[in-house]
Amino acid sequence: MDRIAIISDIHGNIPALEAVLADINERGIQNIYCLGDLIGKGPEGEKAIRIVRDCCRVIVKGNWDDFITRETNSSVLQWHQQQLSPHSRKFLESLPFSKDVIMSGRKVRLYHASAESLYVRIQPWDSLEQKLAMFQPSELTGFLWEEPDIVGYGDVHQAFVQSFLGKTLFNSGSVGNPLDSSGASYAILEGNYNIAEVSAIGIQLIRVPYNIEKAIEIARKMDMPQCDEYIQELTTGKYRGLN
Repeated sequence: MDRIAIISDIHGNIPALEAVLADINERGIQNIYCLGDLIGKGPEGEKAIRIVRDCCRVIVKGNWDDFITRETNSSVLQWHQQQLSPHSRKFLESLPFSKDVIMSGRKVRLYHASAESLYVRIQPWDSLEQKLAMFQPSELTGFLWEEPDIVGYGDVHQAFVQSFLGKTLFNSGSVGNPLDSSGASYAILEGNYNIAEVSAIGIQLIRVPYNIEKAIEIARKMDMPQCDEYIQELTTGKYRGLN
């Protein structure tokens, strides 16, 4: 069977990215897809872009990848913009919205946040109606299929697999900024790639420990803005917006 490692939301955290890629390599998985948010929140966005470009066969655009290329009055966003080369900014602008694949006879759609937008956020506890909307085609996803059987996404930094009404929705979690655990997260999609005949298929969620102290040290040395909030998220797995 074929396996695709699905990573997302690296957010400039190189120690986490390196740990995840080492785990993927140890498992002998050669195909890696990235569901966006290479940069932002963490300090080393430029390096994350270079690594992901080298190792991933598919990269789709995340919300950070989108708004980081636009003019802003935010000093925090300006700091992250200054870390990127003009070449990297153009690369982020060129990223596609979604990727469709066939796996063991199932239609699989992969994108960052939702079929509607890079900025519409769907959490694992949201309503069935909201989750079913993730399977609807849109101008952004294109109309290759009326509906996919499986949708995989990132954005919310919460890893999960849920099945309902014959559909499966999964989130790969976050490599560099998980908000449901302090360990880096990614997913493995296993089946027969590009084969129309229905056969066995699997989705596995992987947690990888990494050197959080090293990630914190890098952020501090680079004098990254909102460093305390970033450290809180890395060490607790708790979103900075929660009390």
